[in-house]
Amino acid sequence: MVRPDPSDRSQWSVVIPVLQEAQQLPSLLAQLQGPEEVWVVDGGSRDGSGQIARSMGAHWLRSAASRGVQLRLGAAQATRPWLLFLHADARLPSHWSSALARVLHDPAVAAAAFRLRVNGRGWKLRLLEQLVDWRCRCRGLPYGDQGLAMAADVYQRSGGYQPIPLMEDLELVQRLHRHGRVVQAPAAVQVSARRWQRLGVWRSSWRNAQLRRAWRQGVPIDQLAGRY
Repeated sequence: MVRPDPSDRSQWSVVIPVLQEAQQLPSLLAQLQGPEEVWVVDGGSRDGSGQIARSMGAHWLRSAASRGVQLRLGAAQATRPWLLFLHADARLPSHWSSALARVLHDPAVAAAAFRLRVNGRGWKLRLLEQLVDWRCRCRGLPYGDQGLAMAADVYQRSGGYQPIPLMEDLELVQRLHRHGRVVQAPAAVQVSARRWQRLGVWRSSWRNAQLRRAWRQGVPIDQLAGRY
């Protein structure tokens, strides 16, 4: 199957799930003022996120407050042949589509994510970045905060995001491996350090590892979401 050139930004639909992201959203949308199609899927914000999205040219959808539901809804509305899923606190490299194209041109690749850079100081965050890089290179397991990009037809064949409130990224990535490799693009996305600052790097990482382990052992998603 011959797909349109992924380096061409007009071939991309970008899906951004949000909930109370009025502070983060403008900076990301400012990077997406080109020919790409942008869908902001709002889980019930009351901080003006919807007004910001519409004023900056994005399509805006209201959804239940569940990241899996939001991502699935945005993907269902997307019309372009390539899909990029981003968190609202992501900051893209200026050459994001070209970087993704370098790996997505390979027919053996099903999906790609960016390398992770955390907007914060300290050796713990730098070590975290290295561990994420190792996990992606050795195991092909990026998480949603790195962005996830793929052809729309691959997304459809994989079954897409499931309407679950937690582990939606890991669950999809595992299924994408049936369709090809999941790799990192040669560029980094910068994300806020807020999630690690709340609990601390080690405590946050330990909690997330415990949640992933419980999920793999079959603990129901709704039960895990209550712990998150």
